[in-house]
Amino acid sequence: MAKKVTIQQIADYLGISNFVVSRALSGKTGVKDETRDKVFQVASQLGYFTQKGINNSDIKKENVEDSIDNNSVLIVMPNIRSQLKESIYWGPIIKGISDTLENLNLGMIILTENNFKSLPRSLNPEGFMGLIGVGEVATQIILEVQNNGVPVVLIDHEDKLYPTDTVFSNNFDSSYLLANYLIGLGHSHIQFVGNINYSRSFFDRWLGFRTALEENDTPISNEFYELIKDDSAEMFIDIKAWLLKLKAEGNKLPTALFCANDSIALHVYKVLEELDIRVPDDISVTGFDNIEDSYLLKPTLTTIDVPKEELGKRAVRALLNRIDIKNAPKEKIIVSSELLLRESVLSYKKETE
Repeated sequence: MAKKVTIQQIADYLGISNFVVSRALSGKTGVKDETRDKVFQVASQLGYFTQKGINNSDIKKENVEDSIDNNSVLIVMPNIRSQLKESIYWGPIIKGISDTLENLNLGMIILTENNFKSLPRSLNPEGFMGLIGVGEVATQIILEVQNNGVPVVLIDHEDKLYPTDTVFSNNFDSSYLLANYLIGLGHSHIQFVGNINYSRSFFDRWLGFRTALEENDTPISNEFYELIKDDSAEMFIDIKAWLLKLKAEGNKLPTALFCANDSIALHVYKVLEELDIRVPDDISVTGFDNIEDSYLLKPTLTTIDVPKEELGKRAVRALLNRIDIKNAPKEKIIVSSELLLRESVLSYKKETE
């Protein structure tokens, strides 16, 4: 018995995504004619149409130019690092987009891919009214779509080469506020925990943190901790090794750890517990984003509440505005965040000499 031919096999043969193959075979718009022809050719060669349940006459090849569906928005969400639609951070952003589009009777297609190399030459950007990028999006995708005159809005990401409308939370001001709060409580040895090159948001949070320390003449660590690894197990090991190194070298531990996001703070909690360092009695800890786990921790985590659903809603509005006024200057929309004071921070009292 012959093995079943799958859409993934066709995609692998052509070096394109299974998303494109699926749309081509189902006769949906958003696929270039030459790509659609190749998909049908390879599918026929591999015996896809001769399988039980596949009727060649039911597969319609339609002219994309004659049947463009301009009522859908393409949501590009690279499946890298923790950028997943099921994510406790990214998920609410997607919900904000979805709810807003649904209220406007507009549809959306979510694309999550690890490899975008084949996407620009396979998708027909004119098959969508616009693109919203959630998180880091490859430059070639932005270039391809913009070259076809399709508007692009990016959430929590800013391309270094091609300007687009963008939506961010107020990372700089929020970090500045949180750092000043710690300084006001007497903390003078505050350590930033996170890789500032991980994302634009992390970099802006570092800038807000650093600015607050500089304005208050508070020393900034010359060896601020760069958390590069994203794997949870490796992250735990890295943070633990860093703290043990400080203790071994006879250096005092920071009085407060300023984590670039709540996920990092969760790992910090685990490490401190294993090292028998109490939060907040021995060391204060703060996060950023206000994910669900932040208020389930014991003690609850002081953090910045990022209005995640609102970021998605604002991105849809920005896209519709761009469609209405194509030649208007590009906008960077900043959505305010809120400082949430919880149990993980205490005033620091300097030891008497």
